[in-house]
Amino acid sequence: MLLIGILTGLIILVLLVVIHELGHAIVARRNGVVVEEFGIGFPPKAWAKKLKQSILGKNVLLSINWLPLGGFVKLQGEHDSADKPGDYGKATYWQKTKILLAGVLMNWVAAAVIFTLLAFVGLPKVLPNQFSVPSDTKTTQEPLKVATIENNSPAKDAGLKVNDEILLINGNTMDTSTELSDTTKANRGKTVQVTYSRSGNEATVPVTLRGKTTPTQGYLGVRTSQRLSEIQATWSAPIVGVGTTIQLTGETFKGLGNLVANLAHGIGSRFSGDEAVRKAGDQALGDASASVSGPVGILGVIFPQMQQAGLKPLLLLTAIISLSLAVMNVLPIPALDGGRWFTMTVFRLLKKPLTKEREEKIQTIGFMVLLGLIVLVTVADVGKLFG
Repeated sequence: MLLIGILTGLIILVLLVVIHELGHAIVARRNGVVVEEFGIGFPPKAWAKKLKQSILGKNVLLSINWLPLGGFVKLQGEHDSADKPGDYGKATYWQKTKILLAGVLMNWVAAAVIFTLLAFVGLPKVLPNQFSVPSDTKTTQEPLKVATIENNSPAKDAGLKVNDEILLINGNTMDTSTELSDTTKANRGKTVQVTYSRSGNEATVPVTLRGKTTPTQGYLGVRTSQRLSEIQATWSAPIVGVGTTIQLTGETFKGLGNLVANLAHGIGSRFSGDEAVRKAGDQALGDASASVSGPVGILGVIFPQMQQAGLKPLLLLTAIISLSLAVMNVLPIPALDGGRWFTMTVFRLLKKPLTKEREEKIQTIGFMVLLGLIVLVTVADVGKLFG
């Protein structure tokens, strides 16, 4: 099942990147830029064929490559300073903007389409205030049950058992595992009142939560089982799909902001002489690490889990990753679409030529930084798997 999950993840990730690159290629061709090659995966080449006629133009090389980690599109004269007919560099500023951001739009639209399809059959509810049209919405919800209990955990000491339904913590309703996680995190190290139901009988017990957590231990020490609540719509499904995409776009940017803030706090605390400040910084770094997954985490853990959970969770994950690709690529990070657009715009505002050498230097530095971050996240993912 692990192998099937990994293969499923690879196929989906490649498909999402191909959709992204297809956006670049189609818009480039429509704006007079020659598409030289459209690749699935990364070199070395496994197979290639030149297409005399295609939606991407004439004599486009279609290649399938050995490294199944995405895809790419090669345009004629890709540097901003290129000036031959058909070169990307020859295009106007507005045309380049459309070409660079077309991939972002394709991933965003793909996410909206998947959310729309899910809204017809049952869109898992991942946010407490998730967007819906009240007059055309049916919401289903299952109780939050204890699936497993860690040994020597606060939950074990308090007498909680598997299949207990967790109802309240400090009088606040626990409808989802996310709410449970957020509440226990906010009260880490404190004693809280946990109300649960067992065989129809309710009880409330005091539980002293752990002060810190690890990838294998939670503050309460339980893992819950609950099928996500679902929002089901009919005529409003497209509205729900687009609305959910907009809402999750905002949440993704918010999450990135929190990640940067936690990293800054954690790194900054290393220079403090106050032990309490350093401990708070360690917690911030831990939160940052827990909120990020790289290729190993996505393919080795997340996709196998979702693949076993069923088609709806798998489609939900696909939509969220597609949306994440859109958000990440719009950021002003060199080597990504947003970074290329930002670099081009800054040089235009400064009225300085963006030479091939300057552009290559900027993009190379950006790529190396990005690669370094991927390596760090991958090492953290491996640590979570085997730690």
